[in-house]
Amino acid sequence: MKEFWKKSWFIRLVSLLIAVLLVIYVNSTQEGFLSQGQTEKTKQTANKTETIKVPLQVSVDTDKYYVVGYPERVSVTLEGSTALVTSTINTQNFRAYIDLTKKSIGKHNVKIHINGINKQISYSVKPRNITVDIQRRKSTTMPIQIEYNKGAVAPGYQRGHSSVYPQQVEVTGARSEVDQIDQIVARVVLPNGIDHTYERQVNLIAVDNKGRQLNVIIDPATAKVTIPITTAKKVVKVQLEPEHEKTNKIYSLTAKTKYVTLYGNEDALAKIKHLKVPVDLGSVNVSATKTITFNLPDGVVKSNPRQINVDIKVENTKDTQNVDK
Repeated sequence: MKEFWKKSWFIRLVSLLIAVLLVIYVNSTQEGFLSQGQTEKTKQTANKTETIKVPLQVSVDTDKYYVVGYPERVSVTLEGSTALVTSTINTQNFRAYIDLTKKSIGKHNVKIHINGINKQISYSVKPRNITVDIQRRKSTTMPIQIEYNKGAVAPGYQRGHSSVYPQQVEVTGARSEVDQIDQIVARVVLPNGIDHTYERQVNLIAVDNKGRQLNVIIDPATAKVTIPITTAKKVVKVQLEPEHEKTNKIYSLTAKTKYVTLYGNEDALAKIKHLKVPVDLGSVNVSATKTITFNLPDGVVKSNPRQINVDIKVENTKDTQNVDK
């Protein structure tokens, strides 16, 4: 048996078998590696197309010139590997611009340039060309005017003197636009029936003498507007007026509150000399204290207090006659 294992042909056969197994193992390992590598390579080289909006920059001498007619943003379409396109969109480390440094005053059709995009990405921009108007730059200082719907104030309330801060602003733009400005306006829309002071930060606009808005830069762009909405007030004496008295009784009325403060329209308050408070005695048979909520006169929106207590003393007429005898 030992001689069998030592035979040369047997040893050669075993060696061949081992070699075949090694080749199979190595091939399978390499195929798996290549397959995985190809997948990763496919992921890296997969193409992606995406369009984004980017700001359009203008290269010009801003101390001398003002440019109108260009869009604030343009569309840039990127095409390339998914990784590069995604990275470019996330960082946006490129710019879209027009170069007007060598252009003169007037209208020009210029090309939009893109700078800073990776060379492995193809791109296009829309629009490719635009027409701009280069004009002389002009700056001036102007006061702010307040416009608001005065009819929104609640009845009985009155408008005070409105104010704005700051009171004036700097306006910059093309000379042709700035020269057309009639006023800088802070437009306020009051809610209907407003009965309290209005205070808001309001956007400012420049308008011509026909109310058309002009294309200029206003600095600051907003202003704080305050519109006081208040009521006039007047202190008047309470005047009790008994009603539905019974003929067989004698009443004595005393108001614990002698004076009331009325708030409302100034003209209406001027006509009020005293506050008439009706006291219904129809159901009063014995002495008591009655709380009365009185009606407000025309033009009055509120009062302090809104109700008063009235002491009512009641005597029968027969008892009075007996005392007299």
